[in-house]
Amino acid sequence: MKHLAHIFIGLACLMAGCTISYKFNGTVIDYNIIKSISIEDFTNQAAMVYAPLTNVLNERIKDTYTRQTRLNLIDRNADLELSGEVVGYDITPMAVNANSMAAETRLTLRVNVRYTNNTNHEEDFEKTYSAYRNFDSNLMLNDVQDQLIEELVDEICDNIYNDTVANW
Repeated sequence: MKHLAHIFIGLACLMAGCTISYKFNGTVIDYNIIKSISIEDFTNQAAMVYAPLTNVLNERIKDTYTRQTRLNLIDRNADLELSGEVVGYDITPMAVNANSMAAETRLTLRVNVRYTNNTNHEEDFEKTYSAYRNFDSNLMLNDVQDQLIEELVDEICDNIYNDTVANW
């Protein structure tokens, strides 16, 4: 017991001499330089269109930045700018069962994003993000589409956020 107390005292002394800085949201934004972001509404350029998709994407991406940063969301001339479009919304038969029928179907969402950092243009990029989910082919897309859209949009928004301000 005495030995354990010495270990705790030693750790406390060691920890008192150093500081650890960790941000739980993972941002690496210098708020002295970067104060604002503008996010243009993403349009749907995909061949297959699901009307609620762009609204869900636009709201989620704006919400991601306003909840996880202190950046002001403004219409134009921001320090950081995001724009883009949905370029793919596709369903594809996947696994085949014993009856030569598709056992699973894959829903894939692809979003092209342009990111501009007006304080450091070396960080600018254009990239296409993709996410997919498989679902049982016995289900109709209409039965699972809203839930799958939520999951796909969450994944893509997290990846965009990580690539732009989280520096993961």
